[in-house]
Amino acid sequence: MPHTANPARGEVVVTLAGTPRRLCLTLGALARIETALDLDDWSALPERFGRLSATELLAVLAALLEGGGEDPEVLGAAPVSIPEAVAAVASALAACA
Repeated sequence: MPHTANPARGEVVVTLAGTPRRLCLTLGALARIETALDLDDWSALPERFGRLSATELLAVLAALLEGGGEDPEVLGAAPVSIPEAVAAVASALAACA
């Protein structure tokens, strides 16, 4: 799969564990994130991001990967550092702002 971003769709390409991956905050990804973070609606998301656990960070990243058409299982295949994961999530969220 080519790893080019469609900025009109809010996609970004980030490097995770040395491999380019496409991320996108789709409606489905947003719904998965709300569920993973036990939120009633998306308006609480910015405040909640300030206190994510490692498990929640992985869930957010997996949802964004899936939104970008990637297999979220890649997160278990190679080690992704915390700074890498945080930067990837920030890039995906900034792309849809």
